[in-house]
Amino acid sequence: MIGDILVGLVALIHCYIVYLEMVLWDTPRGRKAFGTTPEFTSASKVLAANQGLYNGFLAAGLIWGLYLGAGGFQIKKFFLLCVAIAGLCGAAIVGRKVLFVQTAPAVLAIIALWLGL
Repeated sequence: MIGDILVGLVALIHCYIVYLEMVLWDTPRGRKAFGTTPEFTSASKVLAANQGLYNGFLAAGLIWGLYLGAGGFQIKKFFLLCVAIAGLCGAAIVGRKVLFVQTAPAVLAIIALWLGL
């Protein structure tokens, strides 16, 4: 129960990241979220949309696992591990904030699932 709630939270976070990267990237709100400049976002808009699509796949996988219920344990675990690893890479490349936004929720969800919470 708690594990699935955390999986849902991670999926929602990634849906929001998709929206930020694919829709709001080149807007003041998107630039504020990622700490970028208008010049950078204008030049990287296509790359950000591609990155947003990948985050959408992570969210879709988590939602799929939730849809399958108890039978989706392995799918949820796989996609949470993907999120956690992507978060570690993002933290190394982009900044430590990614650890708290992406990695920590995924790790907490993994722990809750493994403990059967």
